[in-house]
Amino acid sequence: MILTKRAYDKIEPSDGCRVLVDRFWPRGITKEELAIDYWLKAISPSNELRQWFNHKPERWTEFTQRYGKELDSLKEVYEPILKLAQDNCVTLIYAAKDRQFNNATALKQYLDQKQKKPKKA
Repeated sequence: MILTKRAYDKIEPSDGCRVLVDRFWPRGITKEELAIDYWLKAISPSNELRQWFNHKPERWTEFTQRYGKELDSLKEVYEPILKLAQDNCVTLIYAAKDRQFNNATALKQYLDQKQKKPKKA
């Protein structure tokens, strides 16, 4: 199971493996307070894409498409998350204020689609 959670939300045992998926460390929070297991900077959107999106909801659909294309070339980065999520809860941690339109939500959608695809024999 893959979940998303804001970096500033309360940590719960049900979070399972906590993975920071932002390129930058969340402001005003220490390593101890964030309590992440992994920080995958490489899985975050490119700087160009992140700046273009700028958390504008009207750009969401195109953002998810462009981000998906970037993720297509990062199989070695996202595949361990998929493997871990087969038997464990993985929570993608992000710092954005917007809980609906953020890179972790887009990443979760992408990974959920990858989990649903049948494996080739």
